[in-house]
Amino acid sequence: MPERMCIVTRKVMDEADLLRFVRSPEGEVVPDLARKLPGRGVWVSLARDTVAEAAAKGLFARGFKAPSKAGPELADGVGKLLRGQVTSHLSLARKAGEALSGFTKVEEALRRGPVRLLFHAAGSAGDGGKLDRLAGPRTLICGFMTPDDLDLAFGRTNVVHAAVADGGLAERLLFHVTRLSRYEGYAFRAVGSEDET
Repeated sequence: MPERMCIVTRKVMDEADLLRFVRSPEGEVVPDLARKLPGRGVWVSLARDTVAEAAAKGLFARGFKAPSKAGPELADGVGKLLRGQVTSHLSLARKAGEALSGFTKVEEALRRGPVRLLFHAAGSAGDGGKLDRLAGPRTLICGFMTPDDLDLAFGRTNVVHAAVADGGLAERLLFHVTRLSRYEGYAFRAVGSEDET
């Protein structure tokens, strides 16, 4: 991918490691997660603290070379957008028949394999470890999506566990899960590893 410079750290990185922002005609700083909005873009490292620092220090105005409004809520807004991308792609996988929820269905899917992503709702306790032990070597385990996130993705309430089959949609979803985890400082891990990613 093309390389860009973060306006905070001044490090040159791949676009995949950065967030793009544009300036609206009213001077508002707008996140451009898809990198498609028109106009001059400035780039910030994919981390909540770095976005907050850019807003607090007025670095967007310097980057755009024009007065720019970026309040303290910008970092929260980016986090919500990134979380929304995960939820949206998980919902898409469900509609395509590549994602399912419920302990029994997830257990069956893990026994059949291959499962690329295994989700446990944040704060859930109890039987997640049993599912983890059934997961294959390519399965990544994510425990930072909230119960509301999973409920929204599956269109029902009380979703605690979910699985996404290996395939193209899973890889796209993994891309968004990884970006969210990096931005928020969350961790997810591979099966058979005590180390969190």
